[in-house]
Amino acid sequence: MAGSLGEEVGRGLEHPCGPAEWVAATRPAAGVELFRARLRGRPFSRHRHDVYAIGVTEEGVQAFDYRGTVERSIPGQVFVLHPDELHDGRAEGPGLFGYRQIYVSPERIASALPALTGRATPLPFAPPVTDDPVLARAVRTAFTRAPEPLAIDGLVLQLAQGLLRSAAASPNSTLRCRVDQPAVERGRDFLRSRLTIVQSSEVEAVTGLNRYQFARQFHALYGTSPYRYSVMRRLDAARSWLRDARPLAETALEAGFADQAHFSRTFKAAFGMTPGRYVKLCAASAGNKAVRPAATAMPPT
Repeated sequence: MAGSLGEEVGRGLEHPCGPAEWVAATRPAAGVELFRARLRGRPFSRHRHDVYAIGVTEEGVQAFDYRGTVERSIPGQVFVLHPDELHDGRAEGPGLFGYRQIYVSPERIASALPALTGRATPLPFAPPVTDDPVLARAVRTAFTRAPEPLAIDGLVLQLAQGLLRSAAASPNSTLRCRVDQPAVERGRDFLRSRLTIVQSSEVEAVTGLNRYQFARQFHALYGTSPYRYSVMRRLDAARSWLRDARPLAETALEAGFADQAHFSRTFKAAFGMTPGRYVKLCAASAGNKAVRPAATAMPPT
């Protein structure tokens, strides 16, 4: 991937309504994806994903339903959405809201935590909205750096530090169940390699754990179930194919879904919009280059 992450974001999705509203995203790289948006109204229906979403509000007030309450984030504040937590996204009032955020896989966070705590540590559960200028600066800086492996490693470590600090996690905390990490990682790699429905017996053969041990230990490490992880990897592949204008029906079948309707329901539940809407945003990105926001030098509001 050439250029800076900011440049890659500049080549991402755009909202078809023109320069007032737009979204831009990188393709996932090494468990990290950058996303920036300026929207109005209620652009995202209730959905959940299997990654952390860590961001900074830059304009307006964004509101979202999360764990039974309405959360609001104003410019400069950090918001954190934990893996597998149901949420939506909307403007508070008639104006626009803008933000930039990082999607980071929980496995990347989990791999960084022992370097910070000296032991296996549960995934930190941070408050949804905080005032954390250090974490906010880490998010903003990510959009200006080249996507080199060492840069991504440093970013992940900063995000893990921020999550621990925000969650006020104890350095003495330990995982709630014993984890055979090599076995769970073998299972994770197997799930990631398959774009079809995975049988429980296949995972048992790969890991040496029974299906219930694997499910419990997988959730302890990665904050989601093996099933959700498998579905999301298939949806990630489908998202890439949609960006390349592959037909919806073909994409659904290639990603292991029974039919286009099943695929559409699952896609919307994960990303808050239908695949048809996503395709339109991709097409708008290709046609609206003249109104695309600057790819670099994107100072916070």
